[in-house]
Amino acid sequence: MAEKVRCGGAGIAAFYTPTAANTVIQDGGFPIKLGPDGKSVVIAAPGRESRKFNGRDHIMEESLTGDFSIVKGWKADTLGNVVFKKSARNFNPDVAGAGKTCIVEVEEIV
Repeated sequence: MAEKVRCGGAGIAAFYTPTAANTVIQDGGFPIKLGPDGKSVVIAAPGRESRKFNGRDHIMEESLTGDFSIVKGWKADTLGNVVFKKSARNFNPDVAGAGKTCIVEVEEIV
C-alpha cells in the first residue's frame, strides 16, 4: 500500500511488482464484498495484468490517489512547505503528495 501511495504522489499511474503474482489476486475473484450469509461473493476483484520480467512473474498494481489527504507535520511555512520529524516521516510525506488537496496540522507555523 505504501508503494501505491508513493507512486500516486509521484504521478506514476501503475507499476509491476512480483508481490501476489500467481495467487488469487492475479487470477481475480478475491471477494471485496460478501453477501448477507457471509459466504456468497457479491463483488469480486478483477484479475490483474501480468508480465514476466527476467524470468519472474509480476502483476500490475495501480497507484492510489485521493481528493484530500490529511497529515500531521512538525513545522510549516505560509507557502505550504512542511517539515516532518520522528515517526511522522513514515508515510505522511507520501500521503501528502498523493492527495489533490492536502490538509496539514502542524505544531508551529514559521
